Amino acid sequence: MGAAKSVIELWLLGGPSQLETFDPKPNASADYNNGLKAIPTNVPGMEIHQWWPELAKCGHLYSLIRSMTHPYAGHETATYLMQTGRKPGGGDVYPAIGAVIARMKEKDYQGDLPPFVILTGAKGRFSEVGFLGDRYAPLVTGGNPTQPKFVVDGIVPPGGLSPEETARRFDLLDEVDAFRTEATGAFDAFEAAGAAARKVIEGNAAKTFDLAQETPEMRDRYGRTWIGQSLLAARRLVEYGVPYITVNMSGWDSHKRHFETMAKRTAETDTALAALLTDLDEKKLLDSTVVWVSGEFGRTTRIDRDPPWNGGRNHFPRCFSALVAGGGFKGGCVVGESDGTASNVVKRPVSPVDLLGSIYERCGIDPSGPMPNDAGKTLTILPTETAGEGRLREIYKDASGDADTPSAHAILT
Repeated sequence: MGAAKSVIELWLLGGPSQLETFDPKPNASADYNNGLKAIPTNVPGMEIHQWWPELAKCGHLYSLIRSMTHPYAGHETATYLMQTGRKPGGGDVYPAIGAVIARMKEKDYQGDLPPFVILTGAKGRFSEVGFLGDRYAPLVTGGNPTQPKFVVDGIVPPGGLSPEETARRFDLLDEVDAFRTEATGAFDAFEAAGAAARKVIEGNAAKTFDLAQETPEMRDRYGRTWIGQSLLAARRLVEYGVPYITVNMSGWDSHKRHFETMAKRTAETDTALAALLTDLDEKKLLDSTVVWVSGEFGRTTRIDRDPPWNGGRNHFPRCFSALVAGGGFKGGCVVGESDGTASNVVKRPVSPVDLLGSIYERCGIDPSGPMPNDAGKTLTILPTETAGEGRLREIYKDASGDADTPSAHAILT
């Protein structure tokens, strides 16, 4: 078992194309790759799409999975499977990995911020917390880190409210709640939740979100974009000790005008993700922080040039890609292989259960261990069966002792 302290999940909401991210097919026809190419990373034998030049410079810090696969082509069902490892249905609404890790690492976390934070909007496709209850629900920050409404003494108040407006609202709440002193203990939980929220809003924890404490050079390094500043905030949350951080990036559901959409999305994300990985590495935080990047599925491989798509790609769960880094994962490796058009897995299928189970293990959590629940049911964190070939242990640093000499060929052959 690993001992990662935190996880940063970059969720590419909508499903990014495997061909224009981590599994380019430069030898396929233009019907599949649109004439675009692959570029080498700094790891021999490992290539990524030409739209990721910054990420190519730090291939030694991450590994690619080119054989993700599952059967669900709908956003809701695919997201639920990718986040919980469970098939939809069955009566129980299982929690996402973020809520589970928040619950399992709660005793080791002493911060005032909730142990599960989402920047900046919830996925909205399912209940992140499931049956674990509101105690482990994520703090969804809202807002835009590039355009704060108020900045007071360098602090961007949660919700964009000024300190004066926040204090006024708390005073109004106290007036309305005057009868509370005559009531029974029925309001105790509500009162405790309010006190905890006020502690976050008015305490030092809020400074974690103050990007003005970073140098202008560091902010520029991540990119003055929504994704750049969100990933910078995620690094600050890791430094604070938050166990699980999701950066939820929408805009990857590129049915229409796919290449125009992807060119913009990848340009912003390339700069930001490369900055995050190198920054964590420089600060000696990468070994204790898992980073994983994925969406709910990939995209169809043959380009649909007919109206109304006009060069689009549609939902495709049969074969897609993901990226993992840090937290005891090796860098510079490729897991799995797809065919010549990235349409089918031909080697080492990886299921959502395999991926999530590996992240749990890197965090020191047994994925086959008991799942906490208030109903007294005997449940495991993940199901014991898997549609893939098991955990990603071939890229665990503590599995083979070969972490210092990464080579994509060691995994591909």
